[in-house]
Amino acid sequence: MKRLLLNILILLVILTASAGGYFVYRGYRRYRSAVNETPPEAAAEVYENCSCCLAYEEIDPDFVHAVVAVEDRRFFYREGFDWFALGRAIVNNLRAGRAVEGGSTIPQQIAKNLYFQGAPRGIDEKITEVFIMSDLEELYSHEYLFAVYANMNYYGDGYWGLANAAEGYYGTSVSDLSIAQAAMLAGIPNAPGIYQLSTGHDPALKRQRKILNDMKKNKFISDEEYELALAENV
Repeated sequence: MKRLLLNILILLVILTASAGGYFVYRGYRRYRSAVNETPPEAAAEVYENCSCCLAYEEIDPDFVHAVVAVEDRRFFYREGFDWFALGRAIVNNLRAGRAVEGGSTIPQQIAKNLYFQGAPRGIDEKITEVFIMSDLEELYSHEYLFAVYANMNYYGDGYWGLANAAEGYYGTSVSDLSIAQAAMLAGIPNAPGIYQLSTGHDPALKRQRKILNDMKKNKFISDEEYELALAENV
């Protein structure tokens, strides 16, 4: 009986590895097709040269901290796929009994937006994104990729890009956002249809408070700054 169970276990391992290899192969083929048609440099360049695109140095540090705290805490010192974040997301989703957290890093989200925006995404596309992410991280600095992320996102209410969102929602430049405003804007791209401020101010405020709490936990803001941000009318 023990020998039979061992053989069954070995067979399951082989089948799992074979299935994984099959999907990786499909993802790689999809990746090669995508980058041959549009190289990552050409795809990302769109979000560098547009009239309202921002350089990293123009973005308020509070916005950077807000995004990193909620989306990709290890962004500036991690290289490659974040297995830790994926594992954490799986555990939190199992605890909640529903999808409450994703495992995608900022570079993965950029890859998705560059090549699969609005398209259905399955295993093939997820694997393809990892290959594209690897290319992006070899080509560009983390600072450059963060600026691309901020420039490409939709912030609801017709505002594409962080510069338009800051001006449209708050009548200010990106460099002058308050902590409360930065946290609010950082939360909208996750689900613009839900969090855009014209129709979703209450859920957006709830998400903003989560982001502020994440910023405090990660030492991006002090307890006093946290309390002042909570009290600000945004």
